[in-house]
Amino acid sequence: MTKRALITGITGQDGSYLAELLLSKGYEVHGLIRRASTFNTARIDHLYVDPHDPAANLFLHYGDLSDGARLVTLLAEINPDEVYNLAAQSHVRVSFDEPEHTADTTGTGTIRMLEAVRLSGIQTRFYQASSSELYGATPPPQDESTPFYPRSPYAAAKLYSYWITKNYREAYGMFAVNGILFNHESPRRGETFVTRKITRAVAAIKAGTQEHVYMGNIDSIRDWGYAAEYVEGMWRMLQVDEPDDFVLATGLGITVREFLEISFSHAGLDWEKHVRFDERYLRPTEVDALIGDPSHAKDKLGWTPTIDGRELARLMVDADIEALEHAGRPWIDKVSLGSWGTK
Repeated sequence: MTKRALITGITGQDGSYLAELLLSKGYEVHGLIRRASTFNTARIDHLYVDPHDPAANLFLHYGDLSDGARLVTLLAEINPDEVYNLAAQSHVRVSFDEPEHTADTTGTGTIRMLEAVRLSGIQTRFYQASSSELYGATPPPQDESTPFYPRSPYAAAKLYSYWITKNYREAYGMFAVNGILFNHESPRRGETFVTRKITRAVAAIKAGTQEHVYMGNIDSIRDWGYAAEYVEGMWRMLQVDEPDDFVLATGLGITVREFLEISFSHAGLDWEKHVRFDERYLRPTEVDALIGDPSHAKDKLGWTPTIDGRELARLMVDADIEALEHAGRPWIDKVSLGSWGTK
C-alpha cells in the first residue's frame, strides 16, 4: 500500500526537499500551509500536479500550529503513516525580537501536534525537527549525550519541543523521534539567513548591483551541511525499529569569516573590500561554536553527508549567480500559481 505522510512547514527549505524525497519514494504527501493573501508555495511549485488528476500525490491543507482543533481533525482525515513536524519560527536573531511568537509556534506548536496525534487515535511515526542551537554555550563536539545550554528564545523553545517529544514517547508509547540537525543550508534557504545573505550578496556584487554586505559576528563557528542530504536522514529516523534521537552533522566547523572568504573568492572577489560590520546583527547572547558528531546516525541509520560547509558555499554562490543572470526565471521552474488544490 502507498505510504502517506504529513509535513508541517512544507513550504520551507527542508519541507520542500523532504516532499521531493518522499514523492520519489512513492509516498502520498500532504502538507500544512498557513492561509495568506499571497502565494507562498514557490519552493514546491515544481512538484505540482492538478489534484483533479488521478495521478496527483501531493495535497496541501490550510492549517496552523496555533490551532489544535484543526490539527486533530486534519490528522484524523489524512491518517498519515508518518508526520514530520518542521514548522517553526526558525530565525534565531528574530526570536529575540518576537520571543512570545517563537515560543507559541516553535515550542507550544509541538505539543499541539503531539496531542493531535494522541487525540485523533491514529497510529503514526512522528518526527520532531530539533536543532543544534540546543547546545548553545556547551563546547563542541556535540552529540546526543552532550548537555544542552540554549542561548536564545528560539533555542529555549526548541528545548521544550525536544523534551515534550521524549515525554510523549515514554508516556504514551508513541513512535516519536528528535532529529537534532546542525546548520543545513541550500539555494532554497531564506534570504535573511546568514549563508544565503552572503551568497546572494556575492552574486549581486559580482553583477555590479550591490557594493557592500553588512554582517554581525563573523567569528562564530558552525557545522554547515546540505539540506537536501539532511532530509534523507529525517526519513531514515522513521524507518528504524525503535524510536531514538539522532544528531545530523558533517563534523566540520568553519567560521562565518571562512564562509565569506570561500564565497567571495569563488566568484573572483575580495571579501574584505565588500564586508562591513553592523552591530544590529549581533545577538544579545552569542553561540560561539557548534560542531556535531554524527556517529550515532552513521551507525544506526547508515547516514553520511558528502557536502561540507566549504563545498556548500561554492554550490550556493553558483546557484545565486545563475539566478541573478536569469532574473526573469526563478531558481525553480514555476507552474501556474493559484491552481493548488488546498483543502
